[in-house]
Amino acid sequence: MKRYIAETLGTFCLIFSGTGAIIINQHTGGTLGHIGICIVFGLIVTAMIYTFGSVSGTHINPAVTICFWVAGLFPAKEILPYIISQVIGAFTASALLMLMFPENEGLGGTYPSGSNGQSFVLEVVLMFMLMLTILFTTQGSKEVQQLAGWAIGGVVLLGALFAGQISGASMNPVRSLSPAFFSGNMSSLWVYLTAPTIGALLATFTWRAMKEVK
Repeated sequence: MKRYIAETLGTFCLIFSGTGAIIINQHTGGTLGHIGICIVFGLIVTAMIYTFGSVSGTHINPAVTICFWVAGLFPAKEILPYIISQVIGAFTASALLMLMFPENEGLGGTYPSGSNGQSFVLEVVLMFMLMLTILFTTQGSKEVQQLAGWAIGGVVLLGALFAGQISGASMNPVRSLSPAFFSGNMSSLWVYLTAPTIGALLATFTWRAMKEVK
């Protein structure tokens, strides 16, 4: 139960801080700016990894949970409880933000600024890079594991910096699902549910192949 609570709290903090930064930036005339929002996402991911990593592993992302199982690093029986915990955390965060900012239409959601296909490819590649970083750092040497939080948070920051204004740089199905649900804007939601999962799976197969070669 402690692991499920950790996943709920970690995901809540991610969604509340990250999408909250987008909402507050809109309500304050852009005081945070694009770079500021990216930094918020990177820092909250890093913080949650070091806060709850020893409890639940800090997946805070259904695609990560599924791929840890595919990689043979996570039991199948824990997949559904973890994803339910992540959904609860994300939905609670978006619900609270909606109560605080009822006039906000998007609630910090991810929406393509170009075509769905363009954002789909971006999200696949972004999540591929992120999942590779997660696997190689968390399963690396002890010295590398100690820096995993900064490396993973750094990739989130990097992806958001260069792709955020095109695809939203979701890299996380539940990060897009909860604001889409509460805002009622689900027109491109399929992109953010499928692309990060595909990218994460490709990274997992790559990691397994390279691990076997080694």
